[in-house]
Amino acid sequence: MKLTILETGHVPEPLFSRFGAYPKMFETMFERAGQSFDIETVRVIDGAPFPEPDEAGAVMLTGSPAGVYEDHPWLPPLREFIRKAYAGRTPMVGICFGHQIIADALGGDVRKSKKGWGMGRHVYRRRASPTALGELPETLAIAASHQDQVLTPPAEATVIYGSDFAPNACLFYANGQVLSLQPHPEFTPEFAIGLAEFRRGTVVSEEIADKAIASFSEPLDNSWAAKWIGRFLSERA
Repeated sequence: MKLTILETGHVPEPLFSRFGAYPKMFETMFERAGQSFDIETVRVIDGAPFPEPDEAGAVMLTGSPAGVYEDHPWLPPLREFIRKAYAGRTPMVGICFGHQIIADALGGDVRKSKKGWGMGRHVYRRRASPTALGELPETLAIAASHQDQVLTPPAEATVIYGSDFAPNACLFYANGQVLSLQPHPEFTPEFAIGLAEFRRGTVVSEEIADKAIASFSEPLDNSWAAKWIGRFLSERA
C-alpha cells in the first residue's frame, strides 16, 4: 500500500545525524509495529510540488516548527491539498503540526497556547469511542513537544483524546478518513530527550526541560498508537 508522507519540517541539525528525518521516524515506527507501507516522501518544506490527492494513496503530515498562522509559501497549497484530499476522501493522518494544519484548513482555530510549552510524556484520556476506530484504551501516553494547539476543532471533527493541557489532542473527522494527533508516536524516548536538551535554555526553560526528561521514566504507548494508525490507514486505502 502506498503512503505519501508530506514532510513539513526538518529535524534540528544536531539531532539529524543520530535520528534522521521525520519521515524515517515514521517508517521505523511502522516497521516496529509490523506495519508495511510503500513510502514516498514529498518534501514540501523544501518546495517540492504537491501530488494529486487521488494519486497519493494514504497521506501522513509530519510535525514542523512552523505555525499555521505564519507566512510560508508552502502553507496555502498545503491547505488546498488538505481540503481537496478531504473532499475526495483520501485517507489522511496528521501529527503535531499536521494535526494543527488539518484543523486550520477545515475551519478550526489554531494558536499559541497561553499554557506555554508542553514537553515530555503526556497522558491523554479518551473522550469519545466511535465504532469506526475500534476498541480504544482509556488513556494514551505519548511524547509531546508543542506550544501551538487546536483551541477550537472544526465542526467536522470529534475529539477522541484530550488532557487538561491539550483538550483537543486527537481528532477524528466526519468523512471517516482523517485522524490527527497532537503528540508524537514516532518519537522514541531517546529522540524526545535529545530534543528537550536541544531546546533547553533557548526555547524552553531549564525547569521544563528537566521535567520533560524525567517523565520518560514511565513507558509510552507508541506501539499501540503505531498499530492503530497503521490499521486506520490500511483499512481506508
